[in-house]
Amino acid sequence: MVDYKKLHDWDVTPREAIELQKSLRKMVKVAPLRKKIETVAGADISFNKFEPTVYAGIVVLRLPSLEVIEEVGVVSETKFPYVPGLLSFRETPSVLEAWEKLNTEPDAVMFDGQGIAHPRRVGIASHVGLIIERPTLGCAKSVLVGKYEEPDDERGSWTELIDKGEVVGAALRTKTRVAPIYVSPGHLIDLQGAIDLTLACDGGYRQPEPTRRAHLLVNALRRGEKEPTAQKSLFD
Repeated sequence: MVDYKKLHDWDVTPREAIELQKSLRKMVKVAPLRKKIETVAGADISFNKFEPTVYAGIVVLRLPSLEVIEEVGVVSETKFPYVPGLLSFRETPSVLEAWEKLNTEPDAVMFDGQGIAHPRRVGIASHVGLIIERPTLGCAKSVLVGKYEEPDDERGSWTELIDKGEVVGAALRTKTRVAPIYVSPGHLIDLQGAIDLTLACDGGYRQPEPTRRAHLLVNALRRGEKEPTAQKSLFD
């Protein structure tokens, strides 16, 4: 069982959630990595915005081989409504439920979502990073906030994603002549570290391998092709 910090209650209104984000923003640390990342987890969430069921998955990979060490999938219910900009309040409890079931404690976690590239600089990668107290980053398929110039065609090229005069992430080309993905630091990592880690997780696709694997897992859960991970026994 992998533990985490109880940062705040989840039974909040959207207005209270916005105020929480404003206070959490001051706690987010964008800083260089303190140690080498040897294991990285990908996390993804899937749901219908009009239904309470949330499908969450975490897949842990070893670097540099990208060998899958462990995967955990959960199906749970949320009471928080679908509100753009507040999705972490809808998604994070399910991610934490999956996190608790891990046997492996990953060095960093990559989210199919945003880090500080968020209106209040607290996307799901930042929010969960504060709770699990380890490096996190967002690798999103679309832009939530900010503007950028198109990077060069070659894999590894990137340009700054800028919102209100602040660099909040990067448009990163993970595959030559394929649309970029949008990388942003979550917590306890800086932009260059987030870019380098994303490029180190190259499985030959646009999406980095950890979040690609997590995406496949939650879709399989949603289709009923995989069963949720059972709660571990203390005697396992």
